[in-house]
Amino acid sequence: MTATIAIVGDFQRKNPTHAMTNAALGHVGLSFDWIGTETIGDQPGSRLASYAGLWIAPASPYQSMEGALAAIRYARERGVPLVGT
Repeated sequence: MTATIAIVGDFQRKNPTHAMTNAALGHVGLSFDWIGTETIGDQPGSRLASYAGLWIAPASPYQSMEGALAAIRYARERGVPLVGT
């Protein structure tokens, strides 16, 4: 069974960093979902609890900085693996 991670950021198909992130994670066989920062809201647990870890997306002009920070806080307070780039 493969763990699924959440990539917290606002995916943009034309952003080369986002495309390379998808390619790299696919290459190593990780399952992942992009989670838009505006969808996290005040209750990040309801949006992020099913993921084994979080990656704060590189090269993102976040639509909601509050959403990105809420995801980081959620991971830190619950011991969820977190990578920030």
